[in-house]
This record gives sequence, structure tokens and C-alpha cells, in this order.
Amino acid sequence: MKYKPHEYQVYATEYILTHPIAAVLLDMGLGKSIITLNAIFDLTLDGFLIRKVLVIAPLRVARDTWPAEIEKWDHLKGLKYTVAVGSEIQRKTALRKRAQIYIINRENIEWLISKSGIPFDFDMVVIDELSSFKSHQAKRFRSLIKVRPKVKRIVGLTGTPSSNGLMDLWAEYRLLDMGQRLGRFIGRFREEYFVADKRNQQVIFSYKPKPGAEEAIYRLISDITISMKGSDYLKLPELVINEVQVKLSEKEMDTLDTMKRDLITTVKGEEITASNAATLSGKLLQMANGAVYDDQGEVIHIHDRKLDALEDLIEGANGKPVLIAYWYKHDLARILKRFDVEVLSSSDSIKRWNNGEITVAIIHPASAGHGLNLQAGGSTLVWFGLTWSLELYQQTNARLWRQGQKDTVIIHHLIAKSTIDERVMKALKDKDNTQSALINAVKATLKEV
Repeated sequence: MKYKPHEYQVYATEYILTHPIAAVLLDMGLGKSIITLNAIFDLTLDGFLIRKVLVIAPLRVARDTWPAEIEKWDHLKGLKYTVAVGSEIQRKTALRKRAQIYIINRENIEWLISKSGIPFDFDMVVIDELSSFKSHQAKRFRSLIKVRPKVKRIVGLTGTPSSNGLMDLWAEYRLLDMGQRLGRFIGRFREEYFVADKRNQQVIFSYKPKPGAEEAIYRLISDITISMKGSDYLKLPELVINEVQVKLSEKEMDTLDTMKRDLITTVKGEEITASNAATLSGKLLQMANGAVYDDQGEVIHIHDRKLDALEDLIEGANGKPVLIAYWYKHDLARILKRFDVEVLSSSDSIKRWNNGEITVAIIHPASAGHGLNLQAGGSTLVWFGLTWSLELYQQTNARLWRQGQKDTVIIHHLIAKSTIDERVMKALKDKDNTQSALINAVKATLKEV
């Protein structure tokens, strides 16, 4: 296919070429892969400035999206790539091939650096979904930071750099610039820009930015950061957000209220307990969906209210394809038992969905979150259960609401009335304020080019 870049894509590619360290915050659907590949082509086959590029991505994106993007465009035909996923033997075989681009899933970064026995001799690294390196305690971060000084060029790609707040940015930019802008130590970053928020005596659960901290942080990172929102550059289809209220019975609500108040409840003779706030949140979300794991890991059924609402939505679609997002395994099991649904878990199932061969499909946000193009298969998404993760929420929505979608996108949320569902929905909206602030603060203005 012949590549006809948008003006913003030319700008973004040039930004990568002129910035050895680049944080490229591209909204979903703007084509971050092809933008980056154009820069890689120029750096490797045109300018000969780079020899080997390591692309780190989520598994499905590494396996399917990047190879498909390279094969798609005529002007990239000379670019050789190899995909290091699968068994250890398969990964080693792929890494020993001669190529310009070596693609690996992020879960194998620790293996590559510490266990594979293969020298880390990449002079450029591309991190697709930089936000997956937001934890400085994660093995993938610790492994990559060890070899970061060997890398001449690094690009961080994401549409959601601070999905859980500004604290996320420290690890991401520590990896990019080795601490030049936000400091080398998380403790100092925290002391300078944040104050304790929620706490229990000496235990601090969360922090909030000091007055003026957001502006100061954005200013520090602005020289290596470009940001673009899809709404500024793309003609996206109309989006309809719908909240479908599901009402539980008085008995069902009593069960949830008891759990919330006492951290323990009994359902059908089985005890359900929660040891802390995080566990309680998970239990309450499960119960709002209609089932919950007991203390032995067995599934206890509570209600079918959301299944009934889902049936109404599928019936109302009148044969139009419907994509369902689920969170818990027992949600999946109950949905599969009741409906004729196909799980989008393989390249083949995704292809058949996009070919219009699947009427009702279901997918987990963690596997749908990044890089998958599902817009050709349908335009209706139903959130059976919600997630606290703004990143996964936005990215999953963007599988359908993106460039190339021809129909109005309708996103339904099944919300159990007067339950934790309502709080999660509000939290997702509130978190977006911080996210939008970052995007707007460093947004590229093409007029300045």
C-alpha cells in the first residue's frame, strides 16, 4: 500500500529524527507505529545512523501489529524485521537473525537482558506503550535501566502517560533521559512535587501534587515531549457513551452493603471476606457483576441482573456486531454459558471479527488494550464489568472508536445502581482530567513548525 502521510505524521516522524530522546504521546488511532517506522527507516537504511533497533511492545502488538504494519507499506519493503516471541528457542533463533528491527514482548525484557546470554547491542530502543514501564519496582524497568546507557536513541510511545496521576511520569522519564529532568530518585521527585494525601497514621496510601507541581513537571519534560490528540487531527466517528443502570434486589443490595461495612458477608452459606481496601474493592466489583470468589476460590453466584441487561443490548442490536469487555473469569464463564459468544484470543479470531464473520465477541481489556485494530468488525462495545484502570479503559474503547471506523460508535456501560460501579465510573472520568492536563500541556502545534 502506498503511504500518504498526514501533516501531523510527517511532523511526528521528523520529531523522532531530530530528538535522540523522544516521548511521543500520540492519542489512539494517530498511527504511532508507521510514524516510528518511517523514522527507523531513515535512521537505518537512509542515514545509516542506527544499526539495530529493539521494539518492546505488548505481546499481541509485538506478534501481530508491528509485523503487519511493516508488511503493509510499500516504502518499508527494504526494512528487515524479526519477532522474538514464543518459546525460548524461538526467541533466541529470532534474535540471532540479521535484521534492522528486533521485536519483543515486554514480559521478556528481563529474560533478554539477564538470562538469554545474548549481548544487548541495540543502539536504538522503541517502547510501545511507555506507560507499561511506570513502575520503578517492576523487573522490566530494573532490567532495562541497566542497559539504558548503551542506547544512543530511545523513543517512548503512549497515549496514556499518566493514567493514574503524575507520579507515573517519574519512572517513564527516568528510563528515557536517565534522570536528567525529573531526577534520578523517586524519593526526591516525590518530596519536591507531592504531599501526602490519604494516610493511616505513618502509612501513606497516596500523594497529591503540590500547587504548581503539574506546570513545573510539564515544563521540565517539554523539550523531549510531543503530544497530539486524535480529536485535533482525525475525523473520528461520532461517539455515544451510554450508562445502562442495573437495579439489584433489596436482598442482593443487603449482601453488598454488609460486605462493604464489615469486610465479610455470607452468600449461600459461604463466607466472603476481604483483608484490605483493595481486596474489598475487587469483591464489591465482582458482586456488582453477579458472582464472587469465596475464600476457597470457588465461584458463588449472586444475581443475573447484568446478564439480563446484556441480553437486552444484544437483542436490541438486531444482528449488528457487539463486542463485550469483561474483567473477571467468572464473568466470562457466565457470559459464555448464556450466549453464543466468541472469545477474541487469537490472530485468526481477530481476523474473522474484522471480516464481519462474528456477531458477538468478547475480549479482556488487558489483551485488547493496546494496538489491536477491531474497528472493521463492529461499532458497539459493552462494558460488562468496569476497571479502575483509565489506561485500559481508554485503550479498549479506542479499538472501535478510531480512524477507519465508518459507523457511530456506541459504548454501553452496565452500571449496578448504588454500588461501587458508580464510583469507578466517576473515577474514570475524574482521572481523565489529569491525563488531559498532561496532553494539553505539551501538545504539538503544527503552526510552530
